[in-house]
Amino acid sequence: MKRASLIALALLFLVAGVGISVVVDAAQPAASKNPEAAKPAEAAKPAEAAKPAEAAPAAPKPAAANTFNRLMIPRADRNPPPLKDGIHDPEGPGTSSLQPPLDAFATMPKSNAGNNVNWVQAIKDKAINPRYDRLNPKEEPMVLDLDIVREVKGFMPDVVYPHDRHTEWLDCSNCHPDIFIPEKGKNTISMAQILMGQKCGVCHGKVAFPVSECRLCHSKKKDQPKAASTAK
Repeated sequence: MKRASLIALALLFLVAGVGISVVVDAAQPAASKNPEAAKPAEAAKPAEAAKPAEAAPAAPKPAAANTFNRLMIPRADRNPPPLKDGIHDPEGPGTSSLQPPLDAFATMPKSNAGNNVNWVQAIKDKAINPRYDRLNPKEEPMVLDLDIVREVKGFMPDVVYPHDRHTEWLDCSNCHPDIFIPEKGKNTISMAQILMGQKCGVCHGKVAFPVSECRLCHSKKKDQPKAASTAK
C-alpha cells in the first residue's frame, strides 16, 4: 500500500512538472521561433539638425616684406624725425623728446650707404661708444676677430662676414643659433630671404645699411683661374 502511494505521488509530481514546462513554453511561443519579434520596437530617431557649412580654411598670408628696407629712398628723405620714420610710435610719450637723426649724425663719419653714417668708422674714431650690456655700462664686449667667407655662384664677388665689427655691438646670442647655426654648411642664405627680413635682413635694411649696397658684403674677388701650362 505504501509502495503504491509513493508511485502515485511520483506520478503526480511528474505530471505537475510537465505541466509547468508546458505552461512556460506556451507563454512564449514567438520567442523561440522568432527572437527578433520579441524585441520592443525602437523609438524613431529624431532627424539630425542640419549642420552649418564649415567655413573654408583661410589661405595663409604671404610673408611680409621688410617694411623698413631703405632700398630706393631718396637721400633727401632719409633720416626723418622719429615722429615720421615709421619705426618709432608717434603716439609714444617719449618719441617727441628724441633727438632728430640729422642733428645727431651731423658730426659722424659720412657714408653713402643707409643713413649716411659710417658706423664702423665711428667706433674706430671713438665718436660713439655702444653700451655692450644694457644694465652694466662698464661691461666690455668680447670682440671676435674672425672673417667668414661665403662663396657665391655667378659673377658676383664672394661675401665676407666680419665678426669683429658685429661683436663690437652684439653678443653671439643675438645671432646664434636662432638666425644662424654656428656650423659650416648648415645655413642656406639667399637674397630673397634677406629682402624678406630674414637671415642678414633681420638687421640690414632696418638698423644697418640696406642690401642695395652690394659691395659692402660682396667684397672678395673670386680667385682667378691659373693659366694652363703650355709645356709638353
